[in-house]
Amino acid sequence: MCAAKRRFSVASLLTVLTILAFSQVIHADDFKSDMTPILRVVDLKLGEKQEVALADGSKATLRLLAVTSRRETVLGMICRSSATLEVNGETVTLDSGNYRLPVTAGGVQIDCPVTGDYPGEKVREFWQLEADARVRIWPAGSPWIEPGTFTYPIRQRWMAAMTWFSNEPVSVVNGWSYYHAGMDFGATEGLTEVVSAIDGIVASRGLDVIPESEPPVEKRADVVYLKDRRGWFYRYSHLKEIDESIQAGARVKQGQRVGLVGKEGSSGGWSHLHFDIRSLQPSGGWGVQDSYAFLWQSYLAENSPKVMAVARPLHRVLTNETVCLDASRSWAAAGVTAYSWSLTDGTTADTPVVERRYEKPGVYSELVKVTSRDGQVDYDFATVRVADAATGVQVGGLDANYHPTQNIKPGDEVVFTSRGRGAGASTDTWDFGDGSPTVSATSNRDPAQHAPDGYARVTHRFAAPGDYIVTVRADREEGCCAMHRLHVRVECN
Repeated sequence: MCAAKRRFSVASLLTVLTILAFSQVIHADDFKSDMTPILRVVDLKLGEKQEVALADGSKATLRLLAVTSRRETVLGMICRSSATLEVNGETVTLDSGNYRLPVTAGGVQIDCPVTGDYPGEKVREFWQLEADARVRIWPAGSPWIEPGTFTYPIRQRWMAAMTWFSNEPVSVVNGWSYYHAGMDFGATEGLTEVVSAIDGIVASRGLDVIPESEPPVEKRADVVYLKDRRGWFYRYSHLKEIDESIQAGARVKQGQRVGLVGKEGSSGGWSHLHFDIRSLQPSGGWGVQDSYAFLWQSYLAENSPKVMAVARPLHRVLTNETVCLDASRSWAAAGVTAYSWSLTDGTTADTPVVERRYEKPGVYSELVKVTSRDGQVDYDFATVRVADAATGVQVGGLDANYHPTQNIKPGDEVVFTSRGRGAGASTDTWDFGDGSPTVSATSNRDPAQHAPDGYARVTHRFAAPGDYIVTVRADREEGCCAMHRLHVRVECN
């Protein structure tokens, strides 16, 4: 009898503790948003002039002079949008999004996340923009986000795989042009970890949402929202797995595991992390706060790279149309001294910007090597989707990822995954760039978006340290092909 009572008491105590813990987790009323962001956000209409007080007490006077945009010829989507402003009397033209960092003009730092030229109610809903351009301003020499308050949200190398960053034109579906708002990081399904970018609170885990959450939280089984002391919300989407520690209302720390990358939800069948920040905008709505500059700053602080090559965004062109490939947004701590393009037609170039034409439709991956003054190197790839000029038909795409992407040593097993899309089952052939035989695998056997076997998987071990350019190809109709390249760095033991 006594033993039974003791068992009952212990069980009851555990139940009470669980309920109390759950109650504390869900309400978390002591969390305060008490940090003022270092940036200032301004929405401007054409011809409008505003004076802005900056974080250091200084002031800047802005006037929007013009907004211009250029469209690509395949889908008719905007591929470049620019705002021309007068900043403290100095005229500057800012390209919107698409892997652009803030620039210095008129004694301040400034960027343009989005312009009003991007069409459609959905785009304006993402950004909550009701003017002709949005600009953000920082004091000269200031960091872009408060140091120590933001961590790179995914455990992988810079530009390790496919990315769709701020305002890249993605697709046209049922007449709606989709420009990506937020950041997509291609990564290996079920292996690549994502982590909390901030110290804060879990606003939602899947379908569980804290009562205090503001409108930006949209509950979905594969989604987590975090909230920080700035009052900003951080969305993580398409997660294959959410960590048990991530419970609605729980506190989170920078670098804490959130879960694993997947292709759940409205992923399009690609394995990736969708990451975006929502904050109150000048319009009064909860819109996207572009995070490219924050990602850049945090990656530099945490990984100390010597060189960061950038040859993105993706390009769409018709056959025999000229495309301009641009690696000038690359960076090196000691300064960039050389650009070396190795193009798929066998030609090379040593300028930051190079032009190319393609005779056949396909998906091409053009390689650039960026070298610093002290001899350090990095690589990136410009993806070019070429459509048939006669028919407008595009070749089915090919995605590829690898894991791990950091701290690989000779002999370590590296997992490579690929998935063809838009062309049924895809025979994907891998060349690991080390002289070893090619390896083929069939992907997309089941074309369903969330098919567990959507990606084909192969493994490889590199025998020696070095930089390896790994290429995967898939033949398409009429002699065309889709290709994808990855840069794998193998460190010395």
